[in-house]
Amino acid sequence: MVLKQLIQLLPEVRKPAEKKTSFNSKLKWTLIVLGFFFVMYNIKLYGLSRNALERFDFLSTILGTDFGAIISLGIGPIVTSSIILQLLVGSGIISLNTKTEEGKRMFQGIQKLGTLFFIVFEACIFVLMKGLEAVPGFESIVIFQLILGGLAIMFMDEVVAKWGFGSGVSLFIVAGVALQLFIGLFQFVGSDGSNCLASFGETPCSGRILVIIQSIINGDATGALLAAAVIAVTALVFLGVVWAQSLKVEVPLSYDRLRGYGVKWPLQFFYASTLPVILVAALAANLQLFGSLFESWLGHPTFLGGFQNGQPISGIAFWIGSPNLLQAILTGSLLTSQIFQAIFHILFYVIFSVIFSIFWVKTTGMDPAGQAKNIANSGLQVAGFRKDPRIIESILGRYIFPLTVMGGFFIGLLASVANLLGVLTSGVSILLSVMILYQLYQNIAQQHSLDMHPAMRKMMGG
Repeated sequence: MVLKQLIQLLPEVRKPAEKKTSFNSKLKWTLIVLGFFFVMYNIKLYGLSRNALERFDFLSTILGTDFGAIISLGIGPIVTSSIILQLLVGSGIISLNTKTEEGKRMFQGIQKLGTLFFIVFEACIFVLMKGLEAVPGFESIVIFQLILGGLAIMFMDEVVAKWGFGSGVSLFIVAGVALQLFIGLFQFVGSDGSNCLASFGETPCSGRILVIIQSIINGDATGALLAAAVIAVTALVFLGVVWAQSLKVEVPLSYDRLRGYGVKWPLQFFYASTLPVILVAALAANLQLFGSLFESWLGHPTFLGGFQNGQPISGIAFWIGSPNLLQAILTGSLLTSQIFQAIFHILFYVIFSVIFSIFWVKTTGMDPAGQAKNIANSGLQVAGFRKDPRIIESILGRYIFPLTVMGGFFIGLLASVANLLGVLTSGVSILLSVMILYQLYQNIAQQHSLDMHPAMRKMMGG
């Protein structure tokens, strides 16, 4: 009762009055939120001292943020709260029937409470453990700014979920990845902060397109080859993810009350989606993050890792890190330690992706028993068999466990190899962006078709 009253007191974004929001309205609010996101992305924290923010680069891409900006927390609090709550509900520790309106409201309310907690908790941890070191006396001011930024991200996510396309979490991830790709291709500011366009032949650029042009002008064949190889590998990884996303197994089902009519129940090759590899990447990023935080706090390296200029040079963080093998091979600077580091990196991603895939499927109702129950409740049965959830479960069991293991293995391998080849952004970011864009495309296409065809809108209950 107290929890319900507390949830009712939480501020929330009002839902649209109409049952079906128009395509133009959704597009407008999505673009408005996206614009605010990029504005806040470029607002730096006031009172922040000189920090080695490079150590957060990998984590910032996954969290859809820029460390050092007011939205440094990114989607971290939202995702953390959501994952923990889904695991608690899926495992039965918390009993919530999310198929009812009351259950959905409770789930969303508890998730928002969790998000608020993690916003405050993470803001304090980052500053007090000197991950984002503040100028002496400005600690509370920096924490306050981080909390404001976290609240802004939370409410912008809610605006997109109710008024726009998809969710704000997905939108911010794709926006962050797109920005990283653009910077990786066209960045004209050199590593020393100088504008390479002002003295194009002398000051080295960092954007790969500009590097190619600059290398050709200067006769640097190796530099041009390396930049072109990075672009080519990034494109190939994107195509590989798009191809793998289209792979699926379709189980033929028929309606028990409508003879002659049937559907195909799709089981994606990436059965557990990208969540397992996100968890692996988050685990690796957190090991690196807490290793650097403990080193800053204690004044010496720990078993988690030692760091120099934001890069791990020892400990667990080093061995699960990803050396740039492509650059090392093309420049002839490949070391034996990099080969062993790459092997450990691949094993870490593959093994934990499989483990998290199995764990996620078993605890979220995606196992054969859970899917069989969903199919039976939908009035469907396996074509050629009598209606019995146990039969459906046994047939689905032939596909779900192998898909869980193979999908987890392949998605871990794909992400780790992409990291090792030094693509323009991380392999996990590419996986996320492709799948999010695919879902966003389906969402937009469906909404557009409903707006274009009033008869279809009536069929969908509009």
